[in-house]
Parts: sequence; structure tokens; C-alpha cells
Amino acid sequence: MQNPAIQVENIAYSYSNGEPVLHDISFRLNPGERVALMGPTGSGKSTLLENLIGLKQPSKGKIIINDILLEQKTLAEVRRYIGFAFQDAKDQLFMPTILEDVTFGPLNYGVPAPEAKDIARQLLIDFGLEAYAKRSAHELSGGQRRLAALAGILALKPDILILDEPTNGLDPAWRRNLAQILLKLPVKVILVASHDLNWLSRVTERALVISSGRIHLDRDIQSLLKDSETLENLGLPVGW
Repeated sequence: MQNPAIQVENIAYSYSNGEPVLHDISFRLNPGERVALMGPTGSGKSTLLENLIGLKQPSKGKIIINDILLEQKTLAEVRRYIGFAFQDAKDQLFMPTILEDVTFGPLNYGVPAPEAKDIARQLLIDFGLEAYAKRSAHELSGGQRRLAALAGILALKPDILILDEPTNGLDPAWRRNLAQILLKLPVKVILVASHDLNWLSRVTERALVISSGRIHLDRDIQSLLKDSETLENLGLPVGW
């Protein structure tokens, strides 16, 4: 049996003022899994994701990524395995054009310029952005910026893909296209935090539900989405 791609053991996290946000969180994500992270606004989803990539450090417990304990001295190594998309795509787009944005990551890791540009161009084609390659991020719509940021992440060919509200700003056709792209990716694990329950049902198989900083449920997403009473009690009413 393969070891987990992500292993989280009893982590807790508090704000600098001492207010607790995460309480005794534990779970494992195994190679081949596509997992939804669900929960109402303010439940701790984004904070948990930021702990997984080392932007925040838990006050207790441990996080192991691809058999590497996540700590300050291993941070750079661990981040090479993870592609992370922030809620706000503007946090990840900073070059004069989106072609340069998508090319930046591979170049930074030593990929020859011609190969890096080929990777970037193909990703922009996959995301329907080839006509915008020479435009800057501020000339794009919010949905287009989100797709460009995701293309930049995928250019690094991560083992693990972590997405925070990836469908924000996308119209129905592009939510479908994004789902089709994600289902074909050769990554070990996909973890997606989203309130878009219908979309999650199409791209994930397992659901972790966080509420008040604790994991309350870990179950098959299809059965969960049929359990309207449980979802209502967790602040996730279906159809809204």
C-alpha cells in the first residue's frame, strides 16, 4: 500500500491574539483521491489549506507531505510537490503578460526557455486563453484571471493540487471545462475547498466537512449530498 500523499495529525491553529481556529484536525489523503473540503464561511477551510502549504504553522500536531515532515527547513522542498491556487487569482499573477506568468514557474525551476514557453502556450490553449497570451492580468475578467493562475500552477506539474474556491467568477461553461481539465490531470491528489456543491459532486469522490474548526464528517460525497438534513445542520443547504 502506498503511503498517504498528505497526512495531518492532530493539528491546531490559533490567531496571534490566541483565538483558536482549528482544533485537533486529523485526516489522510491517499494517492488517487479527489477530495472536497466543505464547510460554511468562517469554518476554517482557508486556514487549514494555508497550514498545508506552510503559509501558517500549526500550534500543535504535524503535517506530512509525500513522507516529508512539513517544517521550516523542509518548506521549499515540500512546496515543489504542491500546486496551490488562492481564492484571489491576483495574488499569483504579477508578470507583464499572462504568457510570462505561466512561463515563470518552469523557468524558475531550470526548464529551458523554449520548453517552458511550449508548456505555457499549451496550457493557455487548454484553458481557452491563447488569444490573451500577450495581455496583462488586469486586462482579463475575474474568471479568466483565475484560469490563468491555475495554468501557471499546472505548468510546474505538481504532485498535489490544492484549490481554494476555484469556480468563483467562472460561468457555467467554464465551470464544466475546468472540471473536465481537473479530471484528466496526472496528479496524486486533488483537494478542493468550495461552496459550489453541485460542481464538487462532479470532480470529487470524498468529502471532508469542517465546522467550527473541526472535521465533523469524512464520507463519500454522493451520499452526503443526498443527506439534506445533515447538510442543513452543517450550514450547507443543498440548492443554494
